[in-house]
Amino acid sequence: MTVLLTIGDFSRMTHLSVKALRHYHDVGLLEPAEVDRSSGYRLYDAEQVPIAQVIRRFRELGMPVDDVKSVLAAPDVTTRNRVIVAHLERMEDQLEQTKSTVASLRAVLEAPRAPAPVEYRSLGPTPTLAVRETVTAAGMEPWWIGAFQELRKVLAESGAERAGPDGCLYPNEMFELEVGEMVAFVPVTGLAVGSGRVQPYALPPVELAIMLHQGSYDELDQTYGALGTHVGERAIGVEGPIRELYLISALDQEDPAELRTELGWPVFRAG
Repeated sequence: MTVLLTIGDFSRMTHLSVKALRHYHDVGLLEPAEVDRSSGYRLYDAEQVPIAQVIRRFRELGMPVDDVKSVLAAPDVTTRNRVIVAHLERMEDQLEQTKSTVASLRAVLEAPRAPAPVEYRSLGPTPTLAVRETVTAAGMEPWWIGAFQELRKVLAESGAERAGPDGCLYPNEMFELEVGEMVAFVPVTGLAVGSGRVQPYALPPVELAIMLHQGSYDELDQTYGALGTHVGERAIGVEGPIRELYLISALDQEDPAELRTELGWPVFRAG
């Protein structure tokens, strides 16, 4: 026997708000058993209660609506579980990021990083193999990893010799607008032959104030702050991209405490 429920009763039985139920109907996630043509009232079948309760749990886990649809529409257990496991893995990644952010916040509040010494370095034009692309801040991490993996592959195949650590240019627009042309590079000697998006590129000459950051990338902002303060106090900063050099990068070392990154702030020093 079919038991039809008003949207209010169905809401109370499933702990899904009326607003949520209307939204799930609109997007095709959970459609009512019937909709009264004259009044527009939604009526739900009692047999839909377990489905609604499953939807609520997935949504509480942060699963996107489209993924919940995929789970409910899965033709077999293997397909269904693949979607669920992929979401759980994303949650685990987010949890690790949250733990890292909490640890970094504690470090800022309880034991502020002591500023490292600043050195000045004048660099001439530097031949490199590079990937130059417009990137958004949200897509930075996967782009960074992919770019350096590709750079290392092309370097190994090109016959050119590495002349320094991996590096990256961060334009002002990336910090101010969260989008800008990034340049991931590997300094080289000899004739460098590009492939695909990896192409020869000469870094322009520059004078930099440099500070060494030791540890996780999550705490790079502390070194940026210390170096920027040093430059600002002396009124020597000039326009130009920040240069990061990865003496020990995350591609080579899994322990964040072992990472070593040089930050270079463009400056002008008279004499």
